[in-house]
Amino acid sequence: MHKLLTEHPGLKMLLLGNEAIARGAIEAGVAVATTYPGTPSSEISTNFFQISRESDLYFEYSTNEKVALEVAAATANSGVRSMCVMKHVGMNVAADVFMTLAYIGVKGGLVIVTADDPYMFSSQNEQDNRYYSKFAGIPMVEPSSVQEAKDMVAYAFNLSEKLQQPVIFRTTTRINHSNAAVVIGKIKEPETRGDISKDPFNHVPVPAVARKLHAKLLSKLGEAEKISEDSEHNFIIGNGAWGIICNGVSYNYVSDAVKDLNIENRVKILRIGFSYPMPRAMIKRFLQECEKVLVVEEGEPFMEETVKVLAQEEKLTLSIMGKSKKFFSRLYEFDPALVRQSIADYFDVACSPAKVPDLSDIPEIPQRPPNLCAGCPHRATFYAVKKASEGMDTICPTDIGCYTLGFLPPLAMGDFLICMGASAGTSCGFSKVTGKKVISFIGDSTFFHSGISGLINAVFNNHDFTMVILDNGTTAMTGLQPNPGVYMKKLNLDVYGKVSIQKVVRAVGVSHVTVIRPYRVKKSVDAIKEALHYKGVSVVISEEACTLYARSLKKARGKPFFVSDKCKGHKDCINEIACPAFFIKNKRVEIDPDLCTGCTVCAQICPEHAILPIRNI
Repeated sequence: MHKLLTEHPGLKMLLLGNEAIARGAIEAGVAVATTYPGTPSSEISTNFFQISRESDLYFEYSTNEKVALEVAAATANSGVRSMCVMKHVGMNVAADVFMTLAYIGVKGGLVIVTADDPYMFSSQNEQDNRYYSKFAGIPMVEPSSVQEAKDMVAYAFNLSEKLQQPVIFRTTTRINHSNAAVVIGKIKEPETRGDISKDPFNHVPVPAVARKLHAKLLSKLGEAEKISEDSEHNFIIGNGAWGIICNGVSYNYVSDAVKDLNIENRVKILRIGFSYPMPRAMIKRFLQECEKVLVVEEGEPFMEETVKVLAQEEKLTLSIMGKSKKFFSRLYEFDPALVRQSIADYFDVACSPAKVPDLSDIPEIPQRPPNLCAGCPHRATFYAVKKASEGMDTICPTDIGCYTLGFLPPLAMGDFLICMGASAGTSCGFSKVTGKKVISFIGDSTFFHSGISGLINAVFNNHDFTMVILDNGTTAMTGLQPNPGVYMKKLNLDVYGKVSIQKVVRAVGVSHVTVIRPYRVKKSVDAIKEALHYKGVSVVISEEACTLYARSLKKARGKPFFVSDKCKGHKDCINEIACPAFFIKNKRVEIDPDLCTGCTVCAQICPEHAILPIRNI
């Protein structure tokens, strides 16, 4: 039995934040869960996927976040408790649904998990999704701990059903990826079947209907604000004349800092957990009792702006600070030391930072940039494209996935990146105005997510570029999740279909389509050359399983290779493909047999044919 299905209320379990969220949803009786995987939210979905195989939970990896929210919107409007999970940039994809769903509302609870990524550990931007809540007029809650991450899910579902509105459940990486002891509760039996009452004058937002629904939305927002005023997740601790307003993980840093600075009797803290709409009356009372206030929040000055507006409404003249060069930046994550020092500076109290140890006698740690795995088929594809395009003036738009790392030297295959699926659309633009040969890269999951529409645009408008689709048989970057092109029978799952990338590409009108196996270097280079010289839209589909995925399926691994005495030290193997299985020892190139996957690419490019398989393994 999956550990998150454990039926022992009161039991303590060590859970990752994302596991706690999944458990909270199970306890709340979630019946439908949808997602497009994205770090830092991915483990929520992984657990749902596993749980769905031994429970009544319906779970799906949707084509993209827009579709995921559309599915959840339908099931929630059929009265079934539903959850839609995504990372922060996924909300941009889902926004078209989200903004109008706010008007229509829901019947059963709908919780939308958006996992923000301060410091961009695995993301292309650092956007603060609290503004989506304000933008749409939708309630939002934010946990400050792993225990709250579980407990607040049920609160969010209840709130959603009370208001008949979706509720945003916003987290950050530090909550998603922290571990803590969590007291589990009772599991509510899910209602898995529902129905929608035909009510087009509330469910079909043509302009006349939408005008009425917008007024209804604003009325619900007012009701949500009243609930926020009395919410157990908005609370004040302490009795001092100095005030601190905080949310999320910042609350933990603030609590520790106040104790460390020994100012507990001088400070009171307002923790905002039901963070939109904010409890305006509560905040006004808090401000009236303070001499000065510091707002501690990662990201944008979302709370700070509202707090200052409320102070102005009350004609208060106290100092309110938050984002500034002196205190808190809009950049990156906070940490305990930063918060402690900023609190000390603002309230002018002594702060003795921890003594920095003398590390002058320790050699500098070598930098270890991210790298494609040993034997990664993307490396072989990039090498083949680079060889096939030698002498050409190229531009290489790339996309979101493991293969994004191809922009690093020595492969240097990636010149422009915006968002999921944009390599196709940007290739259209580059091919039209630059006069250069445009070669775009996109992964299989990303192609299904949002690359198809750009390819259709290219065919319709007669653009001229080559799209390379890197089909490694899984959604590798976020943890080997399936996508519509995955053959699910390999995972012993027979209820799924499979969409052929090649058939899709041909169906949208691409005439020149080539399938390569990138480990066959010469054949791949020749096929790519032909595609690059084709006038119009050409597509190369590079098919080879992700090495980690192949290992998870227990596929036979190739024999590792070694560098023989034939080696003349040209180092083409290192300088051209930079596989991490290579290393230099005593000025000679060596191969780590534990890392080598036996893909043979290095052996094929060695000018002396000095790289050979180890025979006795």
